[in-house]
Amino acid sequence: MADDFSYEIVKPVGVVSEGKGGWNLELNMVSWGGRPAKYDLRSWAPDHQKMGKGLTLSAEELKALKDLLDKIEIE
Repeated sequence: MADDFSYEIVKPVGVVSEGKGGWNLELNMVSWGGRPAKYDLRSWAPDHQKMGKGLTLSAEELKALKDLLDKIEIE
């Protein structure tokens, strides 16, 4: 039995990069299946009706990632 797939972009945070055909890699606050919104990084079609694979993080996980990124030197 398939679960009801629903999502809502609650708050756009920003575009990380622009891709081909109007698809953008975006960081947004997304509610999946009516659950509380989490930070979500993935590619989205221009109309936000299609999406690529992505990564969903809680606020705590995003903070831990930010702390790690602050410690590395990007070449």
